Amino acid sequence: MTFAVIKTGGKQYKVAANDVIKIEKLEAEAGDIVTFDQVLMVGDTIGAPLVEGALVAAELVETRKQKTVIIFKKRRRHNSRRRNGHRQLLSTVRITEILTGGAKPTIKAAAKAEKTEAVTEKAPAKKTETKTETKAVAPKAEKAEAPAKKPATKKAAAAKEDTAAEKPAKKAPAKKADKADKE
Repeated sequence: MTFAVIKTGGKQYKVAANDVIKIEKLEAEAGDIVTFDQVLMVGDTIGAPLVEGALVAAELVETRKQKTVIIFKKRRRHNSRRRNGHRQLLSTVRITEILTGGAKPTIKAAAKAEKTEAVTEKAPAKKTETKTETKAVAPKAEKAEAPAKKPATKKAAAAKEDTAAEKPAKKAPAKKADKADKE
């Protein structure tokens, strides 16, 4: 019983104890024990189509997206192109046991999952505190440190000063008098 061939996610995998493989996404949490009952072959025993009483137990390590796969389609001489990307969800599992004869898995779900949950609860609380502090401090610093804008050249600076000094204050509009009033 050195290896087994299992079927999951529409694909077949040759696995042995302590192997780490990436398979299609499984609906389970990290640290859970997952069993594969579709065993096609165990060692020299070949199933027809499945080996009866055979079971493969594995521990779910993590679930994440794989690298982006680019799909590019083009039709020649038609100015038609289409580009699309896709990231498949994959679960990483570590094979723990290959069982035959209807045996049950002996390994229980890892206690690591409880510890990681406690850590993840504390980490976001610290991050939110630091974000609010930096947001409150940053705008005040920007206003205090903002230097006055300097003109590009000395001539431009002199011209601005001259135009400001030469402009008289706005006068009230002049009243138009009739010719009859002036005589």
